Amino acid sequence: METRSLGDKWFEAVIYALLAMVAVLVLYPLVFVLSASISDPASVLNGDMWLWPMDLSFVGYKKVLENSDLLNSYLNTIIYTVVGTAINLVMTVLAAYPLSQKSFYGRNVITAIMVFTMFFSGGLVPAYMLVKQLGMLNSMWALIVPGAVSVWNIVIMRTFFQTSIPGEIQEAAAIDGCSDWKTLWRIVLPLSMPILAVMVLFYAVGHWNAYFNALIYLTDREHYPLQLILREILIKDEMEGMVNVGDGSHAKTIMDQEAVKYAVVVIANLPILLLYPFLQKYFVRGIMIGALKG
Repeated sequence: METRSLGDKWFEAVIYALLAMVAVLVLYPLVFVLSASISDPASVLNGDMWLWPMDLSFVGYKKVLENSDLLNSYLNTIIYTVVGTAINLVMTVLAAYPLSQKSFYGRNVITAIMVFTMFFSGGLVPAYMLVKQLGMLNSMWALIVPGAVSVWNIVIMRTFFQTSIPGEIQEAAAIDGCSDWKTLWRIVLPLSMPILAVMVLFYAVGHWNAYFNALIYLTDREHYPLQLILREILIKDEMEGMVNVGDGSHAKTIMDQEAVKYAVVVIANLPILLLYPFLQKYFVRGIMIGALKG
């Protein structure tokens, strides 16, 4: 049996203590926001609630669900996320697969040119002019098309294809008469679930949290994503429109606003938090292989 020295035991204890501190720092804000969203706003404002819910109250969720702009933006964000993630995934696979093939002439040059675009951007004004000339302003495509291709994710997926998909399997498929499309669809993609899960999570989180492009390209509130409405609520004090300021004191208005703020934060982040557990078994393996090998 392997024996550990006193120094090893102290080192392990310190590591566990540090990890426990990090866990507390990460989990506390999540627990606090969730508890505050279902607590009486007066308890939150007075500082009585610091971890667990106090005097259960769902007034914040009630006012959020009564706001038509927020519900519409929630639906918009779901559509943008689903459509955008699907397009991102297709474009990433179609670009990464040929770049991973040794028989593809000029793949290193093409990869170098693509990586070059990661460091030098055309700028905000030219991007806006291009989107305008393509007629995509005030549409879903203004939020999806400009970011349809991610060079960084293409490089990660290309590395996965090169290091994790045995070349012998692809050669055997070619001998059996499989075309490149059939090899990609029936052999490569089924073996690439870990990296596909990583890409889905990366792209979905990016689309769900995106607000800057919407701020630039959208002027019609009917097309606003959730994060843009959330920005208005938290930064521009737009939540005054979600509470009835005429039936109570100023203190009641402040409490209602506090309840709405925490409820919106929970609703905005809940889908992504629920998505991760389903992808977790693929995520860790995929990100390690795709990022470190090669």
